[in-house]
Amino acid sequence: MKPYSLLIFDWDGTLMDSAAHITTCMRNAIAIVNAEPRTDSEIRNIIGLGLDEAVWHLYPQGTPALIRRIVGEYRQEFLVRTKHGSELFNGTREALHALAAQGYMLAVATGKSRRGLDKVLDETGLAALFPITRCADETRSKPHPQMLEEILTDYDAAPHDALMIGDSEYDLLMAQAIGMDSLAVSCGVHELERLLQHQPRGHVDTVAQIPNWLAKQKVKQ
Repeated sequence: MKPYSLLIFDWDGTLMDSAAHITTCMRNAIAIVNAEPRTDSEIRNIIGLGLDEAVWHLYPQGTPALIRRIVGEYRQEFLVRTKHGSELFNGTREALHALAAQGYMLAVATGKSRRGLDKVLDETGLAALFPITRCADETRSKPHPQMLEEILTDYDAAPHDALMIGDSEYDLLMAQAIGMDSLAVSCGVHELERLLQHQPRGHVDTVAQIPNWLAKQKVKQ
């Protein structure tokens, strides 16, 4: 017996060490359109949101035209101009394969675009592990829970069957909104103290620790 049947993962900062790459791409996009600079800390804070929502958070007084220009340049930076990309956190690949072998269903709920997620799923060779995924440009951005609701529907599962795993408060708030348990991962963009304010069921340093964490959890009655 397992404590959950479905594990839903955030991508950036949870499975992939991509915060530095995202920050660089956003900083470059801002410079290209000659917008007022934002600090690395400010940019890291919005990782996890959908791209449009993230740029609006950086420029709440910005015009729609400015937002569109930054979004467009960021996409070019991330998908076309910047080639080095990011790597999975150590032990992530092995942990995901172990969880799948144990019979867990896996899914991704991410602030990435569909094009961006498909790109990294292909590059990492992990697409087969995640038959169901949701991206911010095909549903509502975190912290709204719509992407979780859609994943649950696709898997014919209830909130108590699933665990949301993420490194940002947006992940935990999304789960909290529909009564789903969450697990905080502290290797990403938001500090553990900030994550713990949203009452996750537990926390780990990296995804590599999740198989052991799950093995210690009691099965829900």
